[in-house]
Amino acid sequence: MDEQPSTVEERIAARLRSLRAARGMTLDALAERAGVSRSMISLVERGESSPTASVLNRLATGLGTTLASLFADDARVDASPVARHAAQLEWSDPDSGYTRRTLSPAGYPSPIELVEVLFPADARVAYETAPRSVVISQQVWVLEGCIEITVGPDIHRLEAGDCLAMRVDQPTAFRNPADRPARYLVALTTGPAAEPRR
Repeated sequence: MDEQPSTVEERIAARLRSLRAARGMTLDALAERAGVSRSMISLVERGESSPTASVLNRLATGLGTTLASLFADDARVDASPVARHAAQLEWSDPDSGYTRRTLSPAGYPSPIELVEVLFPADARVAYETAPRSVVISQQVWVLEGCIEITVGPDIHRLEAGDCLAMRVDQPTAFRNPADRPARYLVALTTGPAAEPRR
């Protein structure tokens, strides 16, 4: 039986190696596509770096997948449909201090991924994006506090109970303008990219 990685960094490292190998990509190819240095990718894949959310998002974009997939397990037929709170993977961004908890059952095949985020007061995270081989749709539902989400040129201020539906296909930023933490739920799905129009 395979030994499970013990730290979040080791889990991210194993997942990144697995996704890159499945796509037949070299470190150099991923570095070029993601805009992340080969040495940084190597450090992340060895579990020797705590990458920021921005770096992880660029790696996911370079792999043509979602940021959430870097925290997920490969689908397994024996995976439990229940994710106990104690087993849910939690990760903190070293830059902004935001904490994400993967709520979806590990390895269970489902088209929906759920993530809970605790976003510190006055924190900000920005994501660049590029065309991917999948369409990523997500909804953000604010549970506590408020959050400003910039999607391309549009800024949406969300208060507790508000929900924003969006596609992840342009630059996006999350900001907590308040003096207390915000907590929100992200639900996302992926589907094949649409054929270009002629």
